[in-house]
Amino acid sequence: MRILINAFSARQGGGQTYLINLLKRLPPESDVEILVLAPEALKLSEDWHNMRRLSVDWPVENPFVRMIWERLYLPKLLRDEKVDILFCPGGVLSTLVPEGCKAVTMFRNMMPFDLPQRRKYPFGYQRLRNWILHKVMLKSMVQAYLVIFISEYARKVVESIVGKPLKCSVVIPHGINPQFRIDSKAHWLRPEWLPSGDYLLYVSTLDVYKAQVEVVQGFAILKQQRQTQEKLILLGPENPAYARRVRAEINHLGLNEDVLVLGSIPYEDLPAVYHFAKINIFASESENCPNILLEALAAGRPIVSSERPPMPEFGGDAVLYFNPASPADLAEKLALIIDNEDTLEQLSEKAAERSLLYDWDRAARLTWSAIQNLSTGGAPLK
Repeated sequence: MRILINAFSARQGGGQTYLINLLKRLPPESDVEILVLAPEALKLSEDWHNMRRLSVDWPVENPFVRMIWERLYLPKLLRDEKVDILFCPGGVLSTLVPEGCKAVTMFRNMMPFDLPQRRKYPFGYQRLRNWILHKVMLKSMVQAYLVIFISEYARKVVESIVGKPLKCSVVIPHGINPQFRIDSKAHWLRPEWLPSGDYLLYVSTLDVYKAQVEVVQGFAILKQQRQTQEKLILLGPENPAYARRVRAEINHLGLNEDVLVLGSIPYEDLPAVYHFAKINIFASESENCPNILLEALAAGRPIVSSERPPMPEFGGDAVLYFNPASPADLAEKLALIIDNEDTLEQLSEKAAERSLLYDWDRAARLTWSAIQNLSTGGAPLK
């Protein structure tokens, strides 16, 4: 059995993390050969079982050039290599799949399907891109033989738009990398660049749907209600226009000494930064599988999270929820627990326990089982 993975869109971040965790967990006893199309930035081990990397001469880092190549040349490659299954984890299937080959895709990007959040972007590239992705991804999922969803919420959203169940689908959430788990804390040292004292932490890209402005406003309300000594730290890459709004709000509220916008940090520092936070905040209004929430759970610290779906699907009763559009609600929930050591300890324990549900070994096993079952005509394993 031959599976070709078209991973050209996995240029950074979560897409690469997913593929690396999947490929290194291919069961060694599997009678499967994996062919991979991927950017050079995706580092693949030569030791991984039954895997061969393919290359093309076209400049496929450009998405429009890539789409043309996939349309014109990928079908021939699939025939020449006698591929049984084409797996497109990026969510876009732009190839005419030859007879005898089955297409599998994934749904990972919720933003193109969240109209209220899409409208927060000004008219321009990002808004046009999300509109196009909505059309292309929906068509891809309807055409695919199997769609892998990473949350039950995402499957319900797509099926409500399509108006009927897809041909075949399965829900397989992402796992958590082991270094984030609390049993790794013996190896964690508090990074020297962190401020002294306690801090509240929000890790996420500074962007319009991540609600950092509302988090800053909620923190300001909290400071009005108590003698808040804790700093608020915002970490993550920045959408420049929105980051300017966040900094302007911090300045407007006179919080320049209390709110630190620190940008991106080394990935290896993240587990410790989560773990040493007094409270982790996650305020996103639009997610599919919230990896940051999962990492924060694994760190075993209290979490105050957005109540928007699918966050409750992942956090369960281990998380305290708030309305991310309401700074007052965030302030109220923080005030409810920030001085209550017993509640903080209970939330910490629940978070670590809840994180055990999300494991890369399980996610990879279910994914390979679902894909391999297609070759025998069976249904994906749940």
